[in-house]
Amino acid sequence: MVEVLSGGYMGKKSVREMSVAERRSKSLEAKTIRGLITISILLGIALLATGLGLYTYSIGRQYIRDAHYLSHIAASSASHGTDVLEMSDAVMARYRSLTDEQINMIGTDEYRALFADCQQDYDYRMLVKILAQYITFDEVSDVYIAMYDEQTCRMVYIVDPDPEGTLYPGEWEDVNYDGMEKFLNYSGDGILYDIDYTDKYGWMCTVGTPLLDDDGRIVAFVLVDLTIDELWSGMRTYVTQITLMLLLIVLVLMLVTVRNIERHLVRPINQIADAAQAYVDDRKAGKRGGQHFSKLDIHTGDEIENLSLTMAEMEGEMADFIQDLATVTAEKERISTELSVATRIQAAMLPHIFPAFPDRPEFDVYATMDPAKEVGGDFYDYFLIDDDHLCLVMADVSGKGVPAALFMMASKIMLANYAKMGKTPSEILTITNDTISSNNREEMFVTVWLGIFEISTGKLVASNAGHEYPILKKDGKFEIYKDHHGMVIGYEEGMVYKDYEIMMKPGDKLFLYTDGVTEATDDNEKLFGMERMIDALNKDPETDPVQTLKNVRVGVDAFVKDAEQFDDLTMLCFEYRSPERS
Repeated sequence: MVEVLSGGYMGKKSVREMSVAERRSKSLEAKTIRGLITISILLGIALLATGLGLYTYSIGRQYIRDAHYLSHIAASSASHGTDVLEMSDAVMARYRSLTDEQINMIGTDEYRALFADCQQDYDYRMLVKILAQYITFDEVSDVYIAMYDEQTCRMVYIVDPDPEGTLYPGEWEDVNYDGMEKFLNYSGDGILYDIDYTDKYGWMCTVGTPLLDDDGRIVAFVLVDLTIDELWSGMRTYVTQITLMLLLIVLVLMLVTVRNIERHLVRPINQIADAAQAYVDDRKAGKRGGQHFSKLDIHTGDEIENLSLTMAEMEGEMADFIQDLATVTAEKERISTELSVATRIQAAMLPHIFPAFPDRPEFDVYATMDPAKEVGGDFYDYFLIDDDHLCLVMADVSGKGVPAALFMMASKIMLANYAKMGKTPSEILTITNDTISSNNREEMFVTVWLGIFEISTGKLVASNAGHEYPILKKDGKFEIYKDHHGMVIGYEEGMVYKDYEIMMKPGDKLFLYTDGVTEATDDNEKLFGMERMIDALNKDPETDPVQTLKNVRVGVDAFVKDAEQFDDLTMLCFEYRSPERS
């Protein structure tokens, strides 16, 4: 091992024995830079191809500008040599006067006969001669006059001198709505054109110049068609050739790079991985003290060699680490055992025997608490102060885990002790708050709802220290009871709380809960919420308290599904059945 670390093995210099310049030249950083240079060359080639593509695009733009100039000249010639506006209005007026049946006769002799007088018009013959001379331009497919009918989304031809497929006045074709709107809403700025694909003509660029009357109304358009299939075909051929060339270059460079990576990166890493696997196998077999990484013959002169040397050093220290790990594991198991005991102690402190008061048929109460961790900060309580008064408590301590559980136990004991002294709910909360706040160094707090129920009369006197609104079932339906909220307990000494009264009748129920119910969250970060909780309660409002809590829990579970529980989930249901014992 000493021979390897010193660089004397096989007479080669270790990475730790190299000069700064040698390390820089052989480092992964240097290799990465060389790779980036290669990538930059390829990127340059790609940019060159992109530039040539843009150049080809500029040629297309030039064709469009030439077509715009041609349509402008043709429009000027048509306007000065003929009364093209009057003829266009006449053709469009005739077209719009046709019935649907006549319009659908397009392409027949009967349809053309409807516009025969337009073809015999002097202006029409002159326009055919004028426009025909412009079709001789090589890039131009057709030069014609047409108008759009916005109601039917069609182009109506007025003059078309194309010798290969003349379209006579009144003949029409369906057009793209967006292209038609672009032409009809032309503001006069820039070149008016539209590129579209049709089954009849393929890809076509139509450039136009509007013909306006004295009022500025568009009467028709002088349109020039450019077929751009030839241009695009040439571009596709060019792109194909460039792509094949680049692929060939990439393939060659890839082979060279892969071979280089295999030699200087993959093979040494695999050697380190094999040594690590051998180490793991020996550990599983119970073998100790073997040398795995120190036997590696890696001399790449970069970070990979440094990694192999570091692993060799680490191997010598692993035994101490494993011993420490065993100690930590034992400590973790001890803590886990203690948390398990704490969980059972906390559960035992809460009322957990049901039915709670089997000898008191006047009422029934049921509660559950599911902590988010091993122990939680939520708690509930219920107990008879005397033969005619039942105390109900629902509380939520800030935080979670062991600190919250300790704070919860102290709060629960104080509330129960002060309640058994015969004090009102507001007095109980006030005294508890002063006691906790006087020595609250951790600045924890607890929200509390506390009520004292008079069994013989059905009167419930309650006070709320920053807790959730209670839910009351009266007249057969659960609804929120928005009571007065005081400050949370533990915030500051001297806080004053207020009592309020609720008269309950036989059959009425009271549902108490912590925010872990309404704030239960699904995988999409949505909250269960108050509305879903009320719906779950009203699913079967006449059932007993046990089933009432089950209905809510089923609703929560169905909503959150597999999402993790982040807060304690605590509920209590109290049902008033009769004022007297049976």
